[in-house]
Amino acid sequence: MPIPGSDRRYFESWLRRTGRRLAASGSLSQTALLLSQEQGGTADEWRTKLRNILEGDEQPSLDLLTRIDAILARPTPRDSGDSSQPTLFE
Repeated sequence: MPIPGSDRRYFESWLRRTGRRLAASGSLSQTALLLSQEQGGTADEWRTKLRNILEGDEQPSLDLLTRIDAILARPTPRDSGDSSQPTLFE
């Protein structure tokens, strides 16, 4: 299903932002693993699907787009300060 004009700009912006976030080491694999646990399928299938989405070969549903955003928006232990490892300055 083609994306209308104004929605297309949002989608292209989402692709750029999400591509940058998933480019971080391990992010794509971690997202794929979480999606496989929630949605079924294997992590490898989800990695392929995510790469296809980022390359523009496949369009995600609005639900999937929203779920990917939610996964990427979760705070990491480093961001939340809940690290179980002691720091030098504690």
